[in-house]
Amino acid sequence: MSLERCLAELSNEDKPLVASRLADLSDLSHEELESFLAAWARTGIERQRQIMSKLEELAEENPRLNFDDIFRACLHDPDDIVRVRCIEGLWECENCSLIAPLITLLREDDEESVRATAAMALGKFALLAELEKLRPKDRERVQEALLFAIEDQREQLEVRRRAIEAIAPLSLPGVKEIIQQAYESDNANMRASALYAMGRNCDPVWLPTLVKELGSQDAEMRFEAVGACGELGVEEAVPHLIRLISDEDSQVQISAIAALGQIGGSEAEEALRECLNHPDEHICQAAKEALGEAGIEREPLSFGFET
Repeated sequence: MSLERCLAELSNEDKPLVASRLADLSDLSHEELESFLAAWARTGIERQRQIMSKLEELAEENPRLNFDDIFRACLHDPDDIVRVRCIEGLWECENCSLIAPLITLLREDDEESVRATAAMALGKFALLAELEKLRPKDRERVQEALLFAIEDQREQLEVRRRAIEAIAPLSLPGVKEIIQQAYESDNANMRASALYAMGRNCDPVWLPTLVKELGSQDAEMRFEAVGACGELGVEEAVPHLIRLISDEDSQVQISAIAALGQIGGSEAEEALRECLNHPDEHICQAAKEALGEAGIEREPLSFGFET
């Protein structure tokens, strides 16, 4: 099917979105992108949202599909939901030319959800900067934009907490203080973000705090603490994580198993092998994936849980 017919079909709200048609939008030439944008302008908002959500989903499922040019072209779309979807669609893009438009969205967009998502996306570039994979000038732009959002008391809490998560990998003076202050916040979401930031900061100094929060009454705090322990990769956390395989919250259970795979070691391996015989198939599958993450063979052993 020609691109022209494909675009006409995608714009027709009476027809269902077909994955094969959307896949035809991968790797458009400059001229084809112009044709897409012309058709896009004639498409209804709800249909636009559906298309962007589906493109994001397809790109995640199939790395060979590349809709980056479409996502970039629509970063300043009039609809905030489309803008958010475009940022999310560019999650894997590490091209430093994306830094400037993300900073613009963080600083100037009218919608809180867009600013927060832009802050999260800049977190990828903060990590690249810490790994010395960005030019010093780009590193400076990223850290300045995130610090500005964090320190701006007029900014919404959702944006500020996402900026704290994003800046966490950077070894800058004051970053640990920012994370600690977030942890001491009266707001539960900000405290959860602080735990997530501790993991991204990758400093074992946070381990006592994280171990403490593994016993929190709040499932979200336990979940974030578990993930952060996995990021730290410190074996001292393993016994505490093993206990959470039996947590009352299923997300905490699965996260604990994943963290054990990240950390590895004989104690973690033994616990993961036991999970291979767990009566809950979700636990079994998570354990298989975690053993794969740890680079361990997956032969099930006949001890542990009864079936």
